[in-house]
Amino acid sequence: MQRSIMFAAAAIAALSLAACSREEAANNPNNPGQSEPVNAAQDAVGAAVGQTSAATLGANTKQGYVMNAAVGDMYEIAAGNMAQQRSKNADVKAFAKMIVTDHTAASNQMKPLAQAAGETPPAEMDQRRKGMIDNLKAASDADFDKVFLTQQVAAHEEALTLHQGYAGNGDEAGLKGHAAKVAPKIQAHLDKAKQLAQGAGAAH
Repeated sequence: MQRSIMFAAAAIAALSLAACSREEAANNPNNPGQSEPVNAAQDAVGAAVGQTSAATLGANTKQGYVMNAAVGDMYEIAAGNMAQQRSKNADVKAFAKMIVTDHTAASNQMKPLAQAAGETPPAEMDQRRKGMIDNLKAASDADFDKVFLTQQVAAHEEALTLHQGYAGNGDEAGLKGHAAKVAPKIQAHLDKAKQLAQGAGAAH
């Protein structure tokens, strides 16, 4: 337990640092978007932080699970909608449509279960996911699919850790059932994202 608390503290510290850096960048009118290598590095750090958060608080507490699942769904819907507009690849567009459909359904299914458990899902994404969306917006047309799919692999690996973890360790029956139901779809999304990422030369 102490180890989990230490991991969680480290994750929170990293998220705070990332949020401060992004706020500074956002307040600088001469820096509308960082360079692509910086954006990619931020996404990689965010992925590591997300895995830690999902494996600790998210997989073991109803509050952590609801928060992580809700913002994860919001990120997927926003990213998927953007990919349907910007990608020139029919397979990527079809994948994006699938994740929007599935994550919208998952979000709608979780809301009453969260409320029954005494939890209120957040109304907007956290700073880390907002940063990922910003980096996706900043990607060039030529690199969009690669950036999108790299993010998708990391995001679905995190989501799989979260849902499988809470399904096994959770303390609230309704949410545990939801986590167990969603996990196979997350696995299918991850498998498809990895397959597409290979063709796009994305990191995974």
